[in-house]
Amino acid sequence: MRITSIKRAVTFMLLLAIVGMPVVHSVEPKDVRPVKNIILLIPDGSSLATVSIARWLQWYNHPELPKLNLDPYICGTVRTHSSNAPIGDSAPTTSCYMTGYPSRTGYVSTYPLSDAANDIYPTDPERAYQPLTTVPEAGRILHNKAAGLVFTCEFPHATPADCSAHSYNRSRYEWIAPQMVHNDLSVVIGGGVSLLDQESEDFLKANGYSVYKNDLQGMRGDKSDKMWALYGEKDMDYDIDRDPSAQPSLEEMTRTAIAKLSGNENGFFLMVEGSKVDWAAHANDPVAMATDFLAFDRACGAALEFAALDGETAVVIVPDHGNSGVSLGIARCTGYDKLTKDQLFHALSQFRLTASGFAGKLNSSPASEVQNIFREYAGFELSDAELKALYNCKGYKNSPIAENERTSEGIETSLYSNGSLSDFISSLIGSKMCIGFTTKGHTGEEVFLAAYHPEGTLPTGMNTNIELNAYLCALFGFNRDLLDELTSQYFVRHTEVFKDYGYEIATPADEKSFPSLIVKGKEKQMHIKPFTNIVTAGKTGKEEDIRLKSVVIYVDKNNTFYLPAELAGYLD
Repeated sequence: MRITSIKRAVTFMLLLAIVGMPVVHSVEPKDVRPVKNIILLIPDGSSLATVSIARWLQWYNHPELPKLNLDPYICGTVRTHSSNAPIGDSAPTTSCYMTGYPSRTGYVSTYPLSDAANDIYPTDPERAYQPLTTVPEAGRILHNKAAGLVFTCEFPHATPADCSAHSYNRSRYEWIAPQMVHNDLSVVIGGGVSLLDQESEDFLKANGYSVYKNDLQGMRGDKSDKMWALYGEKDMDYDIDRDPSAQPSLEEMTRTAIAKLSGNENGFFLMVEGSKVDWAAHANDPVAMATDFLAFDRACGAALEFAALDGETAVVIVPDHGNSGVSLGIARCTGYDKLTKDQLFHALSQFRLTASGFAGKLNSSPASEVQNIFREYAGFELSDAELKALYNCKGYKNSPIAENERTSEGIETSLYSNGSLSDFISSLIGSKMCIGFTTKGHTGEEVFLAAYHPEGTLPTGMNTNIELNAYLCALFGFNRDLLDELTSQYFVRHTEVFKDYGYEIATPADEKSFPSLIVKGKEKQMHIKPFTNIVTAGKTGKEEDIRLKSVVIYVDKNNTFYLPAELAGYLD
């Protein structure tokens, strides 16, 4: 943790003492006082043990900071799941926070395909694949609120996509990225330079956005109220691997987004994701998990500091699901329950790079530098057995052993890697600590819930992910039913919207292009492309662009366009 962050944490605690925390009481959504702004912070894939390990690491390194910024606001738990399975991935779980509907694995703010025998709640087969209106979309449509996203993954990744796009397949970035560009987001800061194509960049600039790619100083100097700032070809670096002169911290990104969004007189919705806590959990890398969670907590501090001073902002902090079955303590460590804090956390505190960061450093340095690298960035040297395991790792580019001669013979099973160098380093890190994992995948335990409301009306106790959506809706002054009403207005099947007109779906010869919908009235026609908020309509030769309040979605599964019901009126 950098010195400035420590000073800010101490200042924030003093601020709380001066301003005071509101009296906390749990209420039904109908009794929640609406606020002007919502800041939702999601530490992706953070099990409760991840939080505990991060807190211990902070306390071990900084005795003056025994608690996290989010600790005073922990108020309950959330049961998070998919529509047909208790364990979900980021797409359907964050989707439920945004839309009020659990969905299928991989679905981004989209109604799930029915699985009657396994559905946790009843689903309507007729609504399968329908895009679902999100809380930030509703805030913009109903109250002209601004919306912003901050994250460290690539921008079309599941969690940011859930707030601003719709797809049954989270991997189809070519569907998701243009939706995010066209969905009137005011501020986007995160990863994914290579995924913003020239057409999208041109559209943003033509519509008054500042666009920065790997340009930290440009972002810092920007004075506009609409901005996209992207770093890294895809994802951003883990926090301790990050070059602070090239990539901003999650805290700085959060402060920048708040400063811009708070200029909107109608208020804003901001989602901040600690994206790579989840990636670290998948890798079973406790260094990356703990340090990226602490980076996320510093962003929480920035959000809570703003909310305490602003008086019109609610803050909700909640993971989307657990990951990795991480535990502080593992059976292979004999007597682990009697180990001192030094024995448990000293090794963790010595690491200055994640497994991914180590792999990059080793693969860009000669083999003669291996021990120097480990001394500098991990506080120890490799044993002969560990060095042998490294040299025989298939992913180590600078090994003195030819790749076709590398073998597992004589190497401890837990250290041998036939794959990536980062996997080897993760195993090595694990061997130095009494931190255990049951899996490299998602887990289904409840996640923590923390919240701040200026009048203390909080969602306490155990909440379902549907109930959390109801709370978010209530913060903006509407109920969950209104989301359905907006969905019925803005995401209607083209067969219903244009039932009184002739239409055809034009399939392009180029497989990379999208189908388009051509609708013909008596004198006018309409040309509709998917994944954008712009349609063209009018008499031949006199067509004009119409800017929609939502994006048009095309679903290939049912060959259907979902669009606003009001579009039919432009053909009269």
